[in-house]
Amino acid sequence: MSLRIRKDDQIMVIAGKEKGKTGKVTRVNPDKGTVLVEKVNIVKRHQTPSAKYKQGGIIEKEGPIAISNVMILCAKCKGPVRVGAKADGDKRTRVCKKCGEVLDK
Repeated sequence: MSLRIRKDDQIMVIAGKEKGKTGKVTRVNPDKGTVLVEKVNIVKRHQTPSAKYKQGGIIEKEGPIAISNVMILCAKCKGPVRVGAKADGDKRTRVCKKCGEVLDK
């Protein structure tokens, strides 16, 4: 499955309890169709002590958000936009549907 959202993209949540929040994508799970976004959809989990969490207890971490509930932020348009694809020879790049700005770095 080809996804239009990738790691390190700036996104905005467009639906759900976190609607309107923005952040950077830290992980994409194409099998489940979800993304993890920095400081968005914070959930509390009970954690037993381990090497990673020496103290244990209740920790806060990011929960997954459905990919359909997020949109990429265009640097030029300053808002959430749909993503298109443009072929330059044998290389495909992602482009903003509003202004045509290339979204790939």
